[in-house]
Amino acid sequence: MLACASVETRAQVLSTDQPYLCELGVQGGFGYYVGDAAPHIFTNIREAYGIHFRYKFTKRWAIQAKVSGQRIAGSDFDIRGHKLDTRWQNQMINVDVMAEFNFFRFGTSNKYDKRIRPYTPYIFLGIGAGMYGIGDKAALSRGTHATAYIPLGIGFKWKFHRFIGMNIAWQHNIYMADNLESRDALDNKHQLNGWNWMNCDLTGMFTVGLVFEFAKAKKVCRICNF
Repeated sequence: MLACASVETRAQVLSTDQPYLCELGVQGGFGYYVGDAAPHIFTNIREAYGIHFRYKFTKRWAIQAKVSGQRIAGSDFDIRGHKLDTRWQNQMINVDVMAEFNFFRFGTSNKYDKRIRPYTPYIFLGIGAGMYGIGDKAALSRGTHATAYIPLGIGFKWKFHRFIGMNIAWQHNIYMADNLESRDALDNKHQLNGWNWMNCDLTGMFTVGLVFEFAKAKKVCRICNF
């Protein structure tokens, strides 16, 4: 009887530690743009926000799909390239898919597996598509533009509840375009477009997010309750 009770108690503890495979989250923070009108990071800071879905293959590897938005801003220029007092703003919408790698085995900590930690730094890399010039009457060709980009960055995850956690991420987007400003005076002004990806515009986002996990993994043992 004591042996059965011990097995049942252990099974109940492990049952509460069953990992979740999926995650939904929201994030908010600030973003910036680096290009012909702003050569340095953390200048002309504007709001950034997004929502994401994450699927965890293992405790180290996951894939994330995210939709995010941010405004970019800078100074205006005349046709001769002289900086003007007027300023411009441009709304961007990004959709990307990224692979993630956790430095620690991430999950709900328990006494049966000391390798699992409720926190971990992580890195990510993927592909994405962005739209810009949205609702901007002075935009280049007076229309909305689209381009591909490469998202990459670093972050930190912390799981403070069985299915609730938070994360901090610093993401950089390298665009396959040099006209995020949507201004004629700033588009390819050095005639370096084309295959010179070093001249592409960049954006960055620093965000803090709240996540909710769901869809528990299948039980390892069919007989026991875990």
